[in-house]
Amino acid sequence: MTAKRTRCLALLLMIGAAVGAEDPRHIRTGWEIPTENYADQPYVVQTDDGAWLCILTTGVGHEGAQGQHVVTLRSTDRGRTWSAPVDVEPANGPEASYAVLLKTPTGRIYTFYNHNTDNLRRVRADTSAYKSGYTTRVDTQGYYVCKYSDDHGRTWSPRRYPIPVRAFEIDRENPYGGKVRFFWNVGRPFVHAGVAYVPLHKVGRFGAGFLARTEGVLLASNNLVTVTDPAHATWETLPDGDVGLRAPAGGGPIAEEQNVCMLSDGSFFCVYRTVAGHPVCTYSRNQGHTWSPPQYLRYADGRLIKHPRAANFVWKCSNGKFLYWFHNHGGRSYADRNPAWLCGGIEVDSPAGKIVRWSQPEIVLYDDDPRVRMSYPDLIEDEGDFFLTETQKTIARVHPVARTLLEGLWNQFDNDAVAPLESESVVGGLALEFWIEFKTLAPGQIVFDSRDENGVGLILQTAPDDAVEIVLNDGQTEDRWACDPGLLEVGRLHHIVVNVDAGPKIITFITNGRLCDGGESRQFGWGRFTVDLEQVASGKTPRIARGFAECIRRLRLYGRYLRTSEAIGNYRAGMGD
Repeated sequence: MTAKRTRCLALLLMIGAAVGAEDPRHIRTGWEIPTENYADQPYVVQTDDGAWLCILTTGVGHEGAQGQHVVTLRSTDRGRTWSAPVDVEPANGPEASYAVLLKTPTGRIYTFYNHNTDNLRRVRADTSAYKSGYTTRVDTQGYYVCKYSDDHGRTWSPRRYPIPVRAFEIDRENPYGGKVRFFWNVGRPFVHAGVAYVPLHKVGRFGAGFLARTEGVLLASNNLVTVTDPAHATWETLPDGDVGLRAPAGGGPIAEEQNVCMLSDGSFFCVYRTVAGHPVCTYSRNQGHTWSPPQYLRYADGRLIKHPRAANFVWKCSNGKFLYWFHNHGGRSYADRNPAWLCGGIEVDSPAGKIVRWSQPEIVLYDDDPRVRMSYPDLIEDEGDFFLTETQKTIARVHPVARTLLEGLWNQFDNDAVAPLESESVVGGLALEFWIEFKTLAPGQIVFDSRDENGVGLILQTAPDDAVEIVLNDGQTEDRWACDPGLLEVGRLHHIVVNVDAGPKIITFITNGRLCDGGESRQFGWGRFTVDLEQVASGKTPRIARGFAECIRRLRLYGRYLRTSEAIGNYRAGMGD
């Protein structure tokens, strides 16, 4: 073990307390977008005069409260500061909510949103969840409308234009037989071959969890981008038939927040959330008229991607590659949206046409408080730089994203380089990398040990169910996390990377080139260590335990965490120097 590697290990978590204030992944380092209190869906387009135009739903109350309305703000310094908000709809009118933006080739900008035009103060709901049979939350019904701006978002048309939406089975089966419509939208509109497309999420009932039955559609107008008066625009509701985009068989009644992007062959790719613990994807080869059978989204290695009932977004970048935002665990509820993760996607050929192949993920944003729920992001690409917006429903922010993180995701499929011990773009924490062949996997065998006589330090040891775990101890606090069970075999050479990321305070294992995600055995493949854990450098020379020296073929110690992409590169590089 070299002196340099020993020094790296001696730095273990010593800088952890300072990382959060410096780490660009920490959401509190972002630039705040001013709001009234409630803050949702901070979406951005770049205007033809060079500004960023942000639209969001805001209000002085909480989500769904009366006074909720839509505003826009402009920034001329790439999100650092913002102009005073401009009302698209006033706070003293009926609820206006969940707006999205579309910039047309002429420079005109449209916004689409829910509007409670009839000013209903309650709507029928399941008695199992609402004893009165009504909910007074009325922001997810009414009319889908649009307004436009011809001055780059400085002002908006005084008239709003209702968009005709074809009734589906889910509408006719709602408590009003479709006479009152339930819906909302978070998906980014787009233009393809002169046709404007806007996603919409239909709601069948309000009940437990508020939205009790949902599915997705796509609204299409073949002349919106050319007409002067939006009242003359024609619309159709896709897909053909009477049923929208739903969950796969057995996946439950929730299929919502559809996001659609276009592939290079003209195919549409769509992702959306469910309550099955996995996101869903589907492809359309005929501009949304029909879709492939919905399937749970998978990594390129075939494993199912895990994601709770939270927004998950896909974006196509100017380089023709893709980014996917999600939360990397198998929850079924709205909870646990911290941290946020990104996958990188590349197009590949299939018998049916182009499809997207997804990398393994990286943490892109986090907060120190696990209860903070960041969501409803947007991606802005400006002259080669990338930015994300997000909201925790009370604060919306803009965040620069490191290009090295994104390039690592996109290049992950071919990366076979060994990560350097030090990196200017990745700091904080530690990583242990082993090539090891176990002679036995009986639990409790110590493989690697840096503890002193007071127990300060770390150990790597075998754990139940053919796994290994890391134990961190600062003398007062002890934390531990294990790789997914059943991954290790006696007599087989394994590559194991243990990552202790001092920013989000998260431990990950990458075994044989795969990031542990919990599989079918547990909701989370990654684990948190407590904020109370201080530095675990013991001053003792780290040592391989007796009986394991001949089992370990290669060992690297990093005084920083490794990105997932780096750990995969180390695996592909093999045991060479």
